Amino acid sequence: MEQLLSSFKSGYAAIIGLPNVGKSTLLNTLLNIKLSIVSSKPQTTRRRVLGILNKENYQVIFLDTPGILTPRYELQKRMMAQLQAALNDADLLILMVDVMNAHHPVHLNLEEINPQQKPVLLLFNKIDRIEKAGLLTLMDGYNRFYPFKAMIPISALNGDGVDEAEQEIIKLLPEHPPYYPPDVLSEHPERFFVAEFIREKIFEQYFEEIPYATEVVIEEFKERSRGKTYIRANILVERKSQKGIIIGKGGKALRDAGQEARQEIEALLGHPVFLDLQVKVQENWRKDRIKLNRLGY
Repeated sequence: MEQLLSSFKSGYAAIIGLPNVGKSTLLNTLLNIKLSIVSSKPQTTRRRVLGILNKENYQVIFLDTPGILTPRYELQKRMMAQLQAALNDADLLILMVDVMNAHHPVHLNLEEINPQQKPVLLLFNKIDRIEKAGLLTLMDGYNRFYPFKAMIPISALNGDGVDEAEQEIIKLLPEHPPYYPPDVLSEHPERFFVAEFIREKIFEQYFEEIPYATEVVIEEFKERSRGKTYIRANILVERKSQKGIIIGKGGKALRDAGQEARQEIEALLGHPVFLDLQVKVQENWRKDRIKLNRLGY
């Protein structure tokens, strides 16, 4: 047993990058289960999401992080604090780049972001959308930008190159006993993921400012020995007009979002749920420090 643990590798890997580059998709693909919510809109991830990959000889604790941005209001400041906490905890960094994004993070000061000079693995995502010549030019530019431990083209959605990326991550892990038991997938409670899945459907089904002005709070979570688990959630918005849009004509929009969320929640929990969604107005909650503290940011 001692020899097994002495050769065991375990550590924290923070997945970082600009908004909407595929960080959450990568985490879900690596773990082969949906933990992080995904949408086509930027800034979907607000909190760092911890997901654990357990294998025979290694354990990787992945930290999915909010996209790097210049904060404009208090919530975004809290999001960047989540990112900083992940950077502090990490043994290695995984920088993701969207090859189709015209704004590449070459302006990022990685020396400032990574003052402890932790190893950085660079992943070029969405390679199925770019010609090989363009990818090679891009890789050459990044090779001059920073001394990355490795640069790997991947498609987080299709899984291309993800196994190779995992092997590179293992190489960079320190030798250490596992931090978590082998049957643990995350440290977050079920309530956290339920709220996130509801918020994902809001990002998918509503437009403009609505997704960014909403937050989800689980008020009741009652497991029953028989029948459906009862979940009551409040969807917070900042203005009465937003409440009307969330609910929709005759309540249809809210019912549709709830039905989509319920299916995701049932897949996660493995049993039926009764999902009771209510919409509440919390004026300017994104800019209010006290309200953000109460929401756990």
